[in-house]
Amino acid sequence: MGYNVVVAGATGNVGREMLNILAERGFPVDKIAALASRKSLGTEVSFGDKTLTTEDLDTFDFTGWDIALFAIGSDATKKYAPKAAATGCVVIDNSSLYRYDPKVPLVVPEVNPEAVLGYKAKNIIANPNCSTAQMVVALKPLHDRARIKRVVVSTYQSVSGSGKDAIDELWDQTKGMYVPGQEVAPSVYPKQIAFNVIPHIDVFLEDGSTKEEWKMVAETKKIIDPAIKVTATCVRVPVFVGHSESINIEFEDHLDEAEARDILREAPGIMVIDKREAGGYITPVECVGDYATFISRIRQDSTIDNGLNLWCVSDNLRKGAALNAVQIAETLGARVLKKG
Repeated sequence: MGYNVVVAGATGNVGREMLNILAERGFPVDKIAALASRKSLGTEVSFGDKTLTTEDLDTFDFTGWDIALFAIGSDATKKYAPKAAATGCVVIDNSSLYRYDPKVPLVVPEVNPEAVLGYKAKNIIANPNCSTAQMVVALKPLHDRARIKRVVVSTYQSVSGSGKDAIDELWDQTKGMYVPGQEVAPSVYPKQIAFNVIPHIDVFLEDGSTKEEWKMVAETKKIIDPAIKVTATCVRVPVFVGHSESINIEFEDHLDEAEARDILREAPGIMVIDKREAGGYITPVECVGDYATFISRIRQDSTIDNGLNLWCVSDNLRKGAALNAVQIAETLGARVLKKG
């Protein structure tokens, strides 16, 4: 006996990836429904070797469905998630709406799987921000060994994190640089993204940080340890898929780079590729389509007593969004629902 599963937002980048990963990982499904807004109603999407026709999210009855994976943005989630949860369907939400709600668990299964048990308060589990998800997978095993005091992270985030329109804008602007008369002005982003980097993701806050940077701080504290100090600079780069992060970590206790490398090699969800030679590291192009969070460039920071630097790369549409949501569903199934 398997689960009755709903994917809401099934025509978007993340929704399609959720369907792909459910099929790839052999998630035990009895029934599956692909939901979309009315403008995408009737669109066909793939689920393994099956083709699903999208149904109307607005009129869908969640009664009798076990799990709903939401990839529809905060505004729509605010309307539909409580509706689904009220029927007994557990919502796993990819938007930012519930991440900071103390009654809603924020879960990365490699880091805090026990937190799924908190779903009962609202029948909702939150998926973290894509840039946070890959970072905490790397931080947690190191924190368990030497206690992290402070993290300084700079992100290099791909345009897919902004959706299909952003992917199209990068593609069209890049072509327009070489074809006179086909230049494309910025629309999704405030400045040209082709051949450029933009130190601005989400809205600016009063203290000068952006909301994306604030998310990384708040979510890391909620998922791992509220005592960890985090400062972030989040940058959009002209890469289609794959987020990269330069992470500087200060520990309470000394942690040798060799031991850190061994710890990360054994940690769940991580692949260490770290050779001190040309090409002995992972770049975003190489991580696309993979489940792992890749760690490279592990080295001591000699400017502080207990410091390490590392380079972290992951497919943001997978680990940063769809894969993490499916892993939450797997964890929920194994620890609570126990079907399949």
